[in-house]
Amino acid sequence: MHATLPLLVRTDFPPLQRRPLETVQVNLGYVCNQSCVHCHVNAGPTRTEAMTAATARDVAAFLAASGARTLDLTGGAPELNANFRDLVRGARALGIEVIDRCNLTVLSEPGQEDLAAFLAQHRVHVIASLPCYTPELVERQRGKGVYERSIDAIRALNALGYGMDSSGLELDLVYNPQGPSLPPPQAELEADYKRILGERFGIVFSRLFTLANMPIQRFGSMLVSKGQFAPYMALLRSAHRAENLESVMCRSLVSVDWQGYLYDCDFNQMLGLALRVAGRPRTHVSQLGARSLAGNSIVVRDHCYGCTAGQGSSCGGALA
Repeated sequence: MHATLPLLVRTDFPPLQRRPLETVQVNLGYVCNQSCVHCHVNAGPTRTEAMTAATARDVAAFLAASGARTLDLTGGAPELNANFRDLVRGARALGIEVIDRCNLTVLSEPGQEDLAAFLAQHRVHVIASLPCYTPELVERQRGKGVYERSIDAIRALNALGYGMDSSGLELDLVYNPQGPSLPPPQAELEADYKRILGERFGIVFSRLFTLANMPIQRFGSMLVSKGQFAPYMALLRSAHRAENLESVMCRSLVSVDWQGYLYDCDFNQMLGLALRVAGRPRTHVSQLGARSLAGNSIVVRDHCYGCTAGQGSSCGGALA
């Protein structure tokens, strides 16, 4: 796989400073039941990296001390980690919102038959990947059979109240472009998703988030192989909107990797660009405690244009 960090080091991306912490995003490991073309984590069934129980306890202690309001669990498929459910229970006992970055097909994996009920019981906010409303494009990006399993998973979540206004159980879907292009306007695409998925399958969801593909890891390597890396970066830079800098997720989020080390965002984590604290080359979650990160400089490189291009892109969808 082609390394993309050397292509991103020289940058004129504007400097950014952190604000008070609101979200702790935790990557529980790279083990996944899928291998998606756009995956910036390079996750898959052959990966073995997984958070241990000891590190999960360190994360839980930091979460309790940090004052953060949201725990955002990601992977890989975070639900496949043995510590996933304990982290959910612990956070909810503290009154902290929990987000599960779910690939949907994990709900039908062996041993996960009760997963949907568990998520509903603890009122977990599910943000689920469905990169298109047609089977052809979903399976081109995510693999054969994924579309049907994803629709079945949404139906199972709907049956528990997910996506229904009256239930308060949030189910958001995520769209990624198929290639090196910017996402279309989020509101318009959301209307198409709701209409088409409702008419075809009778399913509902709360919101659609549109995310730009980051030029790192598996997707970045593919761009390099096809000679599309430089044109894609030129597209991102030309579409930069300064007003999006106010809302980028790294200002109020800290990313924790499967070993417990800290980063400004999940993308920096995948590039090995550690969060800067007190001059340390990297900082473990157990070393931070209740220390405030507000005012710290954020590590930026050229891939950051992926968050500020066009309508903007973050873990919560478009910024504009």
